[in-house]
Amino acid sequence: MGHHHSCTDPKHHVHDGDAFVHEVERACEQRGLRLTPIRAHALRLIADAGRPVKAYELLDQMKATHDAAAPPTVYRALDFLLEHGFIHKLASINAYVGCHHPGAAQHAVPFLICDRCQSATELEDERIVELLGARARELGFTAQAQTLEVHGVCAACAQAGTA
Repeated sequence: MGHHHSCTDPKHHVHDGDAFVHEVERACEQRGLRLTPIRAHALRLIADAGRPVKAYELLDQMKATHDAAAPPTVYRALDFLLEHGFIHKLASINAYVGCHHPGAAQHAVPFLICDRCQSATELEDERIVELLGARARELGFTAQAQTLEVHGVCAACAQAGTA
């Protein structure tokens, strides 16, 4: 059974796939964005996975219902979802997860990634993001994007390993 990725700040948090897709649809409507069927399908697959999903997994799943699904199609859908802050890309494992606050402004979020079960926890702590940004500015560095991914073992896997 897969672990659901979780978030450490439950305010305005979207937990299930239906609520997540609905929130993104509402955000697209408010921002005048077009959530095409392919984009919506990719979003739904990411929402339903409950764990980080790789692009080729999405492609395989999308081919089942969209004959025209090809790598460029999937990557364009992912680019749109990333650009508007509806999903996050975990570069270290080259996978995608839904943003727990898809209606909010795009934001930097550190992730805790379990190397055993591949769960990804959004560590929503403004202090961490601000500290990294402040340190960069002190060094004369202008940050344009911020990704922090911490690898290790989640509590559930650690507990299972000691049982």
